[in-house]
Amino acid sequence: MQQVFNKPAALKDVQTHFCPGCHHGTIHRLVAEALDEFELQEKSIGVASVGCSVFLYHYFDIDVIEAPHGRAPAVATGVKRARPESIVFTYQGDGDLAAIGTAEIIHAANRGEDITVIFVNNTTYGMTGGQMAPTTLPGQKTSTSPYGRRPEKDGFPIRVTEMLAGLDGVAFAARTAVDSPKHLMDAKRQIKKAFQYQVEGKGFSFVEVLSACPTNWGMNAVAANERVGSEMCEYFKLGVFKDTSSH
Repeated sequence: MQQVFNKPAALKDVQTHFCPGCHHGTIHRLVAEALDEFELQEKSIGVASVGCSVFLYHYFDIDVIEAPHGRAPAVATGVKRARPESIVFTYQGDGDLAAIGTAEIIHAANRGEDITVIFVNNTTYGMTGGQMAPTTLPGQKTSTSPYGRRPEKDGFPIRVTEMLAGLDGVAFAARTAVDSPKHLMDAKRQIKKAFQYQVEGKGFSFVEVLSACPTNWGMNAVAANERVGSEMCEYFKLGVFKDTSSH
């Protein structure tokens, strides 16, 4: 019998510990499939920062470096410059990349560092108790905004992909989601393209993935998944915001 579906070689054969309905496992698979398709497992180095993203080392069968909170782009910069033959990528959440790591991601992108960044946006600090993040939506209740985010007091959610797409050093920037088969297939294409850019030495590539966090949202898995497709995709529009290969 022909086998048509299998675990990517770049992933370890371990049981997931993520909460039911969390999209990290799905996104891990998409990243691992891209590494497999380009035969990059032996030359890839992942950089994980603080948050649920830190468990990259537990699931990926590649070399992984843990970075201080928000500093993954800086660590990845050093790794890539020291080992330019390697494929270097960061895997970061919104509480990490868009808050304490804002300066790191902006300047790495602006320098055009030849790395790939996978940005998982679930609008909350997932690991540390569900606090309001820079991407928390207006009206969204969190442990530090129990009455909902108020833009007039707390500011507006940051659209990171659009912000980075405006920088000259960025070669590719896209926002995707994994709440439906259609969005999942698009996410696969964009993540693959981001790694292809690095394989071809084209510069900084960035993919944002809208993701669910049922536990901190206080929802079941089905409701959280539906929220991604309705509420999140409405505020954070999906699409490719910069692609220098089309220029």
